[in-house]
Amino acid sequence: MAESGSLPTGFGELEVLAVGMVLLVEALTGLCLNSLTILSFCKTPELRTPTHLLVLSLALADSGISLNALVAATSSLLRRWPYGSNGCQAHGFQGFVTALASICSSAAIAWGRYHHYCSRSQLAWNTAISLVICVWLSSAFWAALPLLGWGHYDYEPLGTCCTLDYSRGDRNFTSFLFTMAFFNFFVPLFITFISYRLMEQKLRKTGHLQVNTTLPARTLLFGWGPYALLYLYATIADVSSVSPKLQMVPALVAKTVPTINAINYALGGEMVHRGIWQCISPQGSGLDRAR
Repeated sequence: MAESGSLPTGFGELEVLAVGMVLLVEALTGLCLNSLTILSFCKTPELRTPTHLLVLSLALADSGISLNALVAATSSLLRRWPYGSNGCQAHGFQGFVTALASICSSAAIAWGRYHHYCSRSQLAWNTAISLVICVWLSSAFWAALPLLGWGHYDYEPLGTCCTLDYSRGDRNFTSFLFTMAFFNFFVPLFITFISYRLMEQKLRKTGHLQVNTTLPARTLLFGWGPYALLYLYATIADVSSVSPKLQMVPALVAKTVPTINAINYALGGEMVHRGIWQCISPQGSGLDRAR
């Protein structure tokens, strides 16, 4: 479809509309929940801690993913990409930065929780700030490489959003994919899994296990695993043998991650949940002013 108004190969009118509506729901849900998380951090003094700074970083990244989905949803409903080739490169870069930042922020939170619960010492502000800076600088670095020639951004099969071009399957794509995936998917997944595993082993003995130790790693696998499988398949076979509709599944699945993360890290945390309630409840805001 790209910049024209014609239907993309393999998609009917109702299917394009359905994808646009799904993306729109995912985008608005993720934006609303993560905006509440960000607002509660800004308005609730109790949440301004080093540990919650990592959650704030994740909420910012997930808000970026939802904004990326909103652009894709709008284009899908318009049945064309209205922003040109430069807009495609910018959309691909922004989506890749926020996706990598979301993955790495999840790993940073896992390590921060392990440090807090297992060492029984508070995470220092310097450490938390350094982690957040490293997460975003690393994400920007890897996302910029396709703009510089290692890898490439291009349209998804639907033609209304842009991502890392996996259709070529050449040496340039393969070398970039394996290097990027190792540092930005497998390493964060390993850190997340090991941190929660060690925390579970230590806290289960004391009966003070207060966090879900399996959902974060499962979310990474569920949300980004389909993309990893599609990219891996593109390195060993002709990806055109996969139907365009099936190729769109990883994008739709990944856009659910902001909502899952918001429920797990924000709504699932008592203090953040209380901060969100204070932001949206006039009664809660009145109590804060009274204090």
